[in-house]
Amino acid sequence: MSSVVCTLFEGHYHKGVAGLTNSLHYHGFRGEIFAGYRGTLPDWASLSKDNPTIGWNGTKTLTIGEGIQLHFLPVETHFHFSVYKPYFMLALMEGIAKEANGIMYFDPDIVIKCRWSFFEKWITFGVGLVHEIVNHDMAPSHPMRQMWNEIIEQSGRKVTRNLYSYINAGFCGVSRLHLEFVKTWIDIIDVAVKYHKFDPRVMDIDDKTSIFCSDQDGLNITAMCSGSPISEMGPHAMDFIYGGSTMSHANKSPKPWKKKFILSALDGVVPSMQEKEFWVYASSPIPVYSKSKIKSKRISIAFANFIGRFYKRS
Repeated sequence: MSSVVCTLFEGHYHKGVAGLTNSLHYHGFRGEIFAGYRGTLPDWASLSKDNPTIGWNGTKTLTIGEGIQLHFLPVETHFHFSVYKPYFMLALMEGIAKEANGIMYFDPDIVIKCRWSFFEKWITFGVGLVHEIVNHDMAPSHPMRQMWNEIIEQSGRKVTRNLYSYINAGFCGVSRLHLEFVKTWIDIIDVAVKYHKFDPRVMDIDDKTSIFCSDQDGLNITAMCSGSPISEMGPHAMDFIYGGSTMSHANKSPKPWKKKFILSALDGVVPSMQEKEFWVYASSPIPVYSKSKIKSKRISIAFANFIGRFYKRS
């Protein structure tokens, strides 16, 4: 079996799951998507069917287009979903996706922009990771990295590589050969909880000088001490800066499916690349919105761009 895709969502983020799935389908992905969720399923998933054979209690499966099985997996955890990512990935790879060659986690506010085969090739070089735009320049001598050495030592590991950029946790692609990376990620979070009072129920804390202040710190510390190879791309790979062609990560709020583009443009904020990309994939094969709604939203984006030619925040 080739690689599987997974994501985690609750509430209105189901619209992002639809956009992600549509983009995967458009760019050639065929296979299984595992969507862990809390709460209730959206209306567009009403045709999903109970799937007791898959081995995850309460699973419902929806067939998407030609060759995609979208599995909705109810998740019971007190963890914030941003922190729960590696636990979910490992549970899948050691359980219902045990035949998969690899696993790709995407946040539900990401769409992909390139052929799926690129992702499959990418993870053969090492764990696929993307640089953040915030703290992008983060040398080995950075005080936070020096502080993280304590967590690495407490996990019984040593620094295996010098990194110069902070990594965004919205995407992580792992070959089965490099599953050690995911296990290390879990260990690092467990150490932060045990020794540094990190609360896994929250995504981040206000004190950015804390030794472990966000879900992304766990991934970054793991990249420093894992024995698995990694393969990094810059912030352009998530459209944080111009020039990207890999994926688009709408990591700001409000999300593209909630934003009022014309009102925002009148306030000096033009549509971002990520927001535009979501609406490229909002129609099919999962029709989250009516054709008229999508047409109206695309017109509003165009009009907001026009306003931005004359009025934009510096």
